[in-house]
Amino acid sequence: MNQFQNLTKGFLKENPILVLVLGTCPTLATTTSSLNGMGMGIATTFVLAGSNAVIALLSGVIPDKVRIPAFIVIIASFVTIVDLIMQAYVPDLYKTLGIFIPLIVVNCIVLGRAEAFACKNSVTSSLIDGIGMGLGFTMALGILGAFREIVGSGSIFGHKFISGDGILVFILAPGAFMALGYLIALVNRIKKS
Repeated sequence: MNQFQNLTKGFLKENPILVLVLGTCPTLATTTSSLNGMGMGIATTFVLAGSNAVIALLSGVIPDKVRIPAFIVIIASFVTIVDLIMQAYVPDLYKTLGIFIPLIVVNCIVLGRAEAFACKNSVTSSLIDGIGMGLGFTMALGILGAFREIVGSGSIFGHKFISGDGILVFILAPGAFMALGYLIALVNRIKKS
């Protein structure tokens, strides 16, 4: 598989949210707005890219018996970096995303890519795969957050363009499930055509 395919497969072919339906907990919880979705996606992309590269680099020296714990320590190191950077430079977003930033450590998307791809491929391929999957994740979160924010409150990126309230259920948890279902159905329709 060439590097371009590694980079783009996370967008539609193997999108973690819309096709593989992985990582739904942070997806549903953090996409109350487009900004929150994008912030979570960018944080996860950084962790995916960095941890994939380091895991690929160390895959020859990590014993099989401790492979998963070693992967988690590497992932946790990158999550700590993201956590501290967000806390210092985007404190409002950091407060909004709350516990979901540290929970990137156990996000099945990140650990799944480490196990399925990074430990079996080169550093460059693993880095590109992490960036591609992360950008696909970010795209899905951004679209889902934008949809929920537009329909739920009549705004986008916090800028109100409809007076009054929208359909408030889309800002709440049931609306997250409905919006994700609509988005998955749309992707399935596009993939079949």
